[in-house]
Amino acid sequence: MREKELRLALVCYGGISLAVYMHGITKEIWRLARASHGFHAATAPVGGSEGVYRTLLEEIEAETGLRLRVLIDIIAGASAGGINGVFLAQAISAGQSLEPLTDLWLDSADIEALVDEKQAPAHPMTKIWALPLAWMAARRSVDGIDATVEPAARDEVRAKLSHFVRSRWFEPPFGGERFTGLILDALDAMAAAPREPRLLPDGQPLDLFVTVTDFRGHPERLRLNSPPEVLETEHRVVVPFTDHGMASETLAHPAELAFAARATSSFPGAFPPFMVGELDRVLEARKVPWINRAAFLQRILPRQAAANAADNAVLIDGSVLNNAPFRPAIEALRERPARRQVDRRFVYIDPHPRGGFGFGSTKAGAPGFFQTIIGAISELPRQQPIRDNLEEIAERSGRIERMRAIISAIRPEVEKQVEALFGYTLFLDSPTPARLAAWRQRAQTAAAKSAGYGYAAYGHLKINGVVETITDLLHHAGGEPGPQRWRGIRRHIAEAVSARGFDDMQPSFSGGASATTIAFLRTFDLGFRLRRLRLLARRITDLEGDQPDAELDPIREAIYMSLADYLECKRTDRYVGLRKEVRLLRGDAGPLLDKLGAAMDLTALDLRTEERLATAFAGLAREIKRPILLSYLGFPYFDVATLPLLQGEGLDEFDPIKVDRICPDDATGIRSGGAEATLKGIQLNSFGAFFSRAYRENDYLWGRLHGAERLIDIVLSALDPARTLKPGRTAAIKRALFLAILDEEEPKLTAVPSLFETLRREIG
Repeated sequence: MREKELRLALVCYGGISLAVYMHGITKEIWRLARASHGFHAATAPVGGSEGVYRTLLEEIEAETGLRLRVLIDIIAGASAGGINGVFLAQAISAGQSLEPLTDLWLDSADIEALVDEKQAPAHPMTKIWALPLAWMAARRSVDGIDATVEPAARDEVRAKLSHFVRSRWFEPPFGGERFTGLILDALDAMAAAPREPRLLPDGQPLDLFVTVTDFRGHPERLRLNSPPEVLETEHRVVVPFTDHGMASETLAHPAELAFAARATSSFPGAFPPFMVGELDRVLEARKVPWINRAAFLQRILPRQAAANAADNAVLIDGSVLNNAPFRPAIEALRERPARRQVDRRFVYIDPHPRGGFGFGSTKAGAPGFFQTIIGAISELPRQQPIRDNLEEIAERSGRIERMRAIISAIRPEVEKQVEALFGYTLFLDSPTPARLAAWRQRAQTAAAKSAGYGYAAYGHLKINGVVETITDLLHHAGGEPGPQRWRGIRRHIAEAVSARGFDDMQPSFSGGASATTIAFLRTFDLGFRLRRLRLLARRITDLEGDQPDAELDPIREAIYMSLADYLECKRTDRYVGLRKEVRLLRGDAGPLLDKLGAAMDLTALDLRTEERLATAFAGLAREIKRPILLSYLGFPYFDVATLPLLQGEGLDEFDPIKVDRICPDDATGIRSGGAEATLKGIQLNSFGAFFSRAYRENDYLWGRLHGAERLIDIVLSALDPARTLKPGRTAAIKRALFLAILDEEEPKLTAVPSLFETLRREIG
């Protein structure tokens, strides 16, 4: 069987009370990940929607010969998406369950549970004159309470709306400490539930990024021509977590996860700004120690920690400045291991897209005073399109496509050069590790000679890339964040490289690289090894249509095992033993380079790689061995041609990135019309679900249904166009999934019985 990984990087938007809807979506994503893990681990099948996903993966294997693995390895979120991202990441990394969260969302995401006791009206007659404001707010919702709420819930919504409007004004109505306590309760409930294995393969890291807004800001230095430096105030903060690919009982300390979840969801005006003292008080009341508090604050708020002011940092909702955190998710691709073919997706969850909102309006007059202010400071920044992010992804994917086109175009000439260098009879021999090493070095020398003037430019580009890779590793090992420290480390490394003569590059006919430079590249040029193996993996994929899968399995396994070994060298946690030396780095970086080279030990990895490849080549038929060996030995020719196109970088995942969206507008299998036709939480300026359990049950159920429908679309899009399921199977699978979800939830969601009746009629 061919194997492929469908890797999902999730980007979760904010949505205020639509957080409940997003919980339904993330729960389906978690169930798909569980189904994939159980399928590959051959565990006993389960029921519900997870069982439908498991059956789908089995059917894909039986019908197409593709053994598909679905995994979620990157999660980035803001506001409501941030808090859901924290819970989903914890479930995937620690093997915990999302099931306990559903009751907490339905019970606790309520206006009565969230309003601070000090802010609530003290008496039913308090501010009786404010009741007309509540009635006006109710009428200003999209269709009015009478039209959007089941009759049994109308009195509840009106009463809670009145209570909310009559709470103390000019102070946030929701309690910060109360909300922090609810987040910790949720994490405790997850930890108390039965625990299962981590939902990612060993060594596959899970990275979580939660955006936060630093209200006061922190200084960052910018380099100019004149003056040389200026200070600017930066307000964007990203709280990162990673499990480094290792199983653990928790992704991070519960206090740190609660810090991120509480800070990112501090919606302005609704919740008080978050300060770490609030978390300290809640932890103290619960008698929960936070041992690594200082280290965490130094990592997340380095500028404030350096000034002993981390306790005074004021953090508010992450969606204020970064409601669609694509960038940290894109940067996380740099350390992704690869053991098989990868189909990389960026999936963004937008609970209420507003494309064309207000476009072509024929309303007379300009917006009012308050409407303009609220739109400028809240609505417009949160709704800014993600075009810039998508263009960045498209440009990256375009570079990969161009690179692949160039490789395909020059492959005949490269193969001709390699055959002329070794002779055709080479490919009849059985490659041994020693022969592979000798052939590889001979091919590199020949490629350098044929490059002429271009070799010096290529060589300097390689050296610059190696210097920056070394800088990245040491910068993370040192644990002192910030661009200024990165630049300082790079300067010291570049000076040491120059002082030792490692950057002595000449045109190939003038001597090319010196022996010293070659030794430096053999010690540190991790990118060259990764690019070579990725090219070889791509060549295997190209050959899959013409050769039996069983013939290619041994060489494919050898390539991906070796690739995983080299990628381990990029894991920044491997070099924490050099932290002291990095922090003390002020002069000659030569001794530190020697220690890093010994820690990477690429020579030993080269030997293991050649042993694996030689063993795999020995079992290949001659017609398969020839094109693969030609690609391996011809890689230096390809690299000289393509590295400038990659701007000196090795692309960590060799395939273009595809982008998918999950939102009400895209899930029309049951009902069209988008959020307006399905969700209640969009009422009252997206606060609607806080006012009624019926609202929350409605949105949670639609979240599961919409998430399930879109996940089926995404999974099936990973199949080759020539190998798909039988006609009609997609609709049948979706119908089975919808009915499974309804069967699971109908006994639990008792506030919306008529919704189940309606949905069963619509599903048919």
